Amino acid sequence: MKIGIPKELKDNEFRVSTTPAGVHTLVANNHQVFVEKSAWLGSAFTDEEYVKAGAKILNTADEVWEVSDLIIKVKEPVESEYHRMRAGQILFTYLHLAASKSCTEALIKSKTTAIAYETVEKNSTLPLLAPMSEVAGRMSIQVGAYSLQKNSGGRGLLLGGVPGVAPAKVVVLGGGNVGLSAATMAKGLRADVTILDLNLNRLREIDDLFKGEIKTLASSPYEIAAQLSEADLVVGAVLIPGAKAPKLVTDQMVANMKPGSVLVDVAIDQGGCFEGSRPTTHSDPTFQVHQSIYYCVANMPGAVPNTSTKALSNATLPYALAIANLGWEGAAARDPGLAKGVNLVNGEIIYEAVKVAHNL
Repeated sequence: MKIGIPKELKDNEFRVSTTPAGVHTLVANNHQVFVEKSAWLGSAFTDEEYVKAGAKILNTADEVWEVSDLIIKVKEPVESEYHRMRAGQILFTYLHLAASKSCTEALIKSKTTAIAYETVEKNSTLPLLAPMSEVAGRMSIQVGAYSLQKNSGGRGLLLGGVPGVAPAKVVVLGGGNVGLSAATMAKGLRADVTILDLNLNRLREIDDLFKGEIKTLASSPYEIAAQLSEADLVVGAVLIPGAKAPKLVTDQMVANMKPGSVLVDVAIDQGGCFEGSRPTTHSDPTFQVHQSIYYCVANMPGAVPNTSTKALSNATLPYALAIANLGWEGAAARDPGLAKGVNLVNGEIIYEAVKVAHNL
């Protein structure tokens, strides 16, 4: 199969979908790989490494899309890429279609077969979402701590405090991969951490893991409002696979928060879990709601491409290889978990949550 790896076009998105090691594996399985020139920019690879791994470097994205049967990307196509998609082609990437009607409609029009990383399942987990969830969860505390600084518009707090001075209070909404990674980082920086989730068994696991050093609470609107009134940093880490994120934090709750508090919405690529959230970029990451600072960058791991490219490629490569070896239909027939990643085929939405999100 002819496989294309184009450069990512989202603002400050420096990841590339496949490492030279991944290209080597695909070529060793008798596939042709075409990489857009300088697609690696920011991920610490070189065109020469891709050539050595067996890829052919093409000068433009148009050439890569035109020649390839399978396009492997990191993020969903942006508007300037819509015209490149075509019938008979397979697109394998993060799509988050429930949060983007324009991309959904473009895929319907193009009749491209679209397979979303974030809805592929394995043993009731999301194996292709997990590595970037871990990166984003850890980054949420890093960017949150920076945003709490006075020079960033925050309360002027050091997350972990110092002897004789209380640490910042961190509230994490959701106990999945993002939430657990965020809580781990916050606790490591000696913050006062509380995590909320609906799943009591998950809260028991977290309590055991941290030996009671992180507070756990059963989530409810009442508890969320109470915790936010005392919080310095809030991390939104909720997920409904393939669907829009639930709005857990209302503007009224935020109005009752401390001036200069910070809210990081890691669920923004699925529409966000704060009422006042809107997507931002690494170039302009924050905005103010009432007297609080919102950070809503939709491609957070793009800021650490050296780490996140390798983590993503490690996870996606076995699935990409299966699609290339067997075709998408053969690979989906063999692996029901991969089949759940198929969001559109020949202009038809297959994934139910996307249909519901856009009433299509």
